[in-house]
Amino acid sequence: MEIGQNITNQELWKMKPTRSLEEDDYLNKNSTETTSVLKRPVLWNLDRTTLDGFECPPKLQHKQELFPEWRLPINIAAIISSLTFLYTLLREVIHPFVTSRQQYFYKIPILVINEVLPVVSITLLALVYLPGVIAAFVQLHNGTKYKKFPHWLDRWMLTRKQFGLLSFFFAVLHAIYSLSYPMRRSYRYKLLNWAYQQVQQKKEDAWIEHDVWRMEIYLSLGIMALAILALLAVTSLPSVSRSLTWREFQYIQSKLGIVSLLLCTIHALIFAWNKWVDIKQFVWYTPPTFMISVFLPIVVLMCKAILFLPCLRVKIRKIRFGWEDVAKINKIDIEMSSQL
Repeated sequence: MEIGQNITNQELWKMKPTRSLEEDDYLNKNSTETTSVLKRPVLWNLDRTTLDGFECPPKLQHKQELFPEWRLPINIAAIISSLTFLYTLLREVIHPFVTSRQQYFYKIPILVINEVLPVVSITLLALVYLPGVIAAFVQLHNGTKYKKFPHWLDRWMLTRKQFGLLSFFFAVLHAIYSLSYPMRRSYRYKLLNWAYQQVQQKKEDAWIEHDVWRMEIYLSLGIMALAILALLAVTSLPSVSRSLTWREFQYIQSKLGIVSLLLCTIHALIFAWNKWVDIKQFVWYTPPTFMISVFLPIVVLMCKAILFLPCLRVKIRKIRFGWEDVAKINKIDIEMSSQL
């Protein structure tokens, strides 16, 4: 300590090795004088860095874009939501009012919205894995992985994370809206009406076996699908993804993601049950929303099943490891040169 007292503060600061603040506190915790000398400049620089980090210069505020990676997913989600809302409103509210003067406008805040949410959620989830399918077929056609994808496909693949998070957001809203069904006053009135009709018909038991099984199965599948979507959303966070290896992250995002899409599709199909052949469901010759919602997920799952065939799976794996189909590459080059 006597030697330390003869050294000036500036000389001591120049002699200090480059360490972090935590190392300085740990190494100098037994030396009060040295710690006080070393921490003053560090804290002054830390305060200045903190202010610079939180205070954006006025010139850069107008140059920085607002959520550039979220624009495409949000726009597509807004378009799908708007179209689905208008379609559901036409079937559930406007049709009864026009044909039989029944006012079902009370359905808009809860029932209509809750029919829109699952359609948007499962469609966005299918849009997460559709570009990967397209990219696989493009690589099979080109015979190499070194040829660039089209610009629209490249941009689509870079926004898959945002599509997935928006899908999880709509799925959570769908679950919350579904849980609020028994809280509605209209549901309580309907429950009383059903009980009165059962008494009038002199029924002691209103149990319907197949309807009970339908609800039990599709609710269970919906819960499992939501749990997997939550896992996918958590692992997409940078702090969590950095703690995983590339193989672990790829397994969760690709394998479990397809499982969640499969569960969501089966959830929608079992919800429909026997409504596929019910003519009353086709209002104004329009199919119900669940038929439209499962179309794209079924296409993605079928394409995934085709790519899972051994003949294609082995070839795609070889291409992604650097193998090139020389015959296809030469054929494409000849076609491009002939066009020029």
